[in-house]
Amino acid sequence: MNLTLHIWRQKGPDAPGDFQTYKAKITPDMSMLGCSTSSTSGSRSKGERPVAFDHDCREGICGACGMVVNGVPHGPQELTTTCQLHMRKFKDGDELWLEPWRAAAFPVVRDLVVDRGAFDRIIQAGGYISVNTAAPRDANEIPVPKTDADLSMDAAQCIGCGACVAACPNASAMLFTAAKVTHLGVLPQGQAERGPRVLAMVERMDEVGFGHCTNHGECEVACPKEISVDYIARMNRDMLKARLRSKG
Repeated sequence: MNLTLHIWRQKGPDAPGDFQTYKAKITPDMSMLGCSTSSTSGSRSKGERPVAFDHDCREGICGACGMVVNGVPHGPQELTTTCQLHMRKFKDGDELWLEPWRAAAFPVVRDLVVDRGAFDRIIQAGGYISVNTAAPRDANEIPVPKTDADLSMDAAQCIGCGACVAACPNASAMLFTAAKVTHLGVLPQGQAERGPRVLAMVERMDEVGFGHCTNHGECEVACPKEISVDYIARMNRDMLKARLRSKG
């Protein structure tokens, strides 16, 4: 396959960036990350620095590989992270535009790499439960209804890749935050801090620079783990209850 790749190149957070064009001759079974590396190999031999992009697991579970492919976070294949997007999804002669997540809260580090530390700060604000630790606890000590367990596990599938933020026209992190709030908020172990948790995490989300949710629904479409916007509605209800209690 012969492809033309337009890749965003930016030396650092404060440096100007632009697209540079590369010709790539690749195989259909190559991944998008492999294609990005292969396409610039000739330029590296001439002294040009390699394209910087995040990657780790290559199994679609770590969330590190995020980039925008032809205007779509992670590319055109639904429920697929960039590391598992293979070039057989494209046709010979296609032109691809690769760029980083675009959000004020995700500053560009270099090329296709962004700093997603804002997600970590949201988690630090309340993404935990406080329990006394001593001897090992029995696994069935606190019964959890299956419906609650299933809901929590579905929310826990969020890998924190940031595709929801990149897809949202407001660069909102509501889907990410809602998934993390719901993950703990529906379990018995998470009830004691349920109210303070949602208030703290939403407040931190606003502090670090994410936009507001206006119900476009693009986040759900872009999510590689099919996290539903229903979690946002659930988080909003929890937040309203917590605010009313705090005023009472």
